[in-house]
Amino acid sequence: MTNTQPASPTMESPVLVRLGALALAFSGLSFLLYPVVRPWHDESTIGGAVTSMSSDAWVAAHLFAIFALILMPLGLLGLCRLVVRSRGFGLTVAATVIIWFGAGLSLPYYGAEDFALHALARQVGFGSPLDLLSLVKAIRFGAAAATTFAAGLVLLGVGGVLIAISIWRTAILPRLSGMPLAIALALLIPQFYLPAWARIAHGMQVALALILLAALLWTAARGTAAGLANVSSTTTLTSVESPSMTISVQEAQ
Repeated sequence: MTNTQPASPTMESPVLVRLGALALAFSGLSFLLYPVVRPWHDESTIGGAVTSMSSDAWVAAHLFAIFALILMPLGLLGLCRLVVRSRGFGLTVAATVIIWFGAGLSLPYYGAEDFALHALARQVGFGSPLDLLSLVKAIRFGAAAATTFAAGLVLLGVGGVLIAISIWRTAILPRLSGMPLAIALALLIPQFYLPAWARIAHGMQVALALILLAALLWTAARGTAAGLANVSSTTTLTSVESPSMTISVQEAQ
C-alpha cells in the first residue's frame, strides 16, 4: 500500500543542515582570524605585554576565538540533523555535546584574556603602578582557570575524534572528512607552546577542516532537498491517480 503522507518538515527539511554548514564556515573563519589578528609581542616583558594586551587588536582577536567556540557546536547540530536516521546518530550527538561542554569550559578563560588583561594593560599604559606580569600570571595560571581551560581543550579534542568516528560510521559524508577536524582539535593544547607562525598555521588548519565539513554539509543538504522534491512529486502523482484507480476497480467488480 502506497504511503501518501507528506514527509515531516521537522525531520526532513535541509534548512537546519544548511544553517549548520554556515555556522561551521563562520567558526572556521573565526578560528583563523584569532591568531592572524592577535598581536604577537613578547609578553614576558612589561613593554611587550602592554603593547599587545592594551591594543584593540587584542580584544578583536579574542572575540574571534569566542565566536569560533560558540559557532562550532551550533554548526555540528546540522551534522546531527543530517545523520538523524543513521546508526551513527547517537555517537554524533554525544560528540556534539562533548564539544559543547569543551567550548563552555574554555570560554571563561578567553573572556578573562580578552577583557581582564586588556583592562589591566591599559591601566598600566596610563601610568598605574600595577605589577602587570604578576597579575597576568595569576589570571592565566590560577588553579580554577587553568584546570577548567585545560579540561575544555581536552573535551574539544575528544569530541573531534568522536565526530570523525561518527562520520566514518554513518558514511553519509566521505568517510575521512572528519579526520582533519579531529587532528586540528587534538592539537589545540600543543599549539599554545609553539611560535606565532605555527599558531597561525594551526588556525588555518582548523579553518580548513571546518570549512571542508561545512561545504560537505551544504552539498548534502542540496541532495536532501532534491530528494524531498522527488518524494513530494511522487506523492502528488499517487494522490491524483488514487481516485481513478479506485473507480477502475469498482467498474471491474
